[in-house]
Amino acid sequence: MNNLRTPLSRVRLLGSAKDGTAKFILQRVTALALIPLLVWFVSSVIFYIHKADHAALVSWITSSWNSTLLILLLINLFYHTVIGLQEVIEDYVHSHYMKLFMIIFIKFFFITIAFASILAVLKF
Repeated sequence: MNNLRTPLSRVRLLGSAKDGTAKFILQRVTALALIPLLVWFVSSVIFYIHKADHAALVSWITSSWNSTLLILLLINLFYHTVIGLQEVIEDYVHSHYMKLFMIIFIKFFFITIAFASILAVLKF
């Protein structure tokens, strides 16, 4: 009763890859980190940026506190998105080569977008 695997799966060495738990935990941790960052960003948009002109917006972004939180928000948001999309692709795309291509494409795409977004914040 200790081994619930079939004889065929024991021969093929099929079993748990022990990889899903780390992704599951990372997905939840990034979601929890996004909560205060998004509350800060939405409240900033509602109370400050909404009424600001371009010069005030630039001064808001260039303050060290706001730029740091904005960069943390961007990194966390894009990382959370990549983890979630990778899980969806791994679960629902059955062709090995298509799965590999889509995961590589998504990672390069979001790394590029994250890099451009962080540079845009730092440029101010």
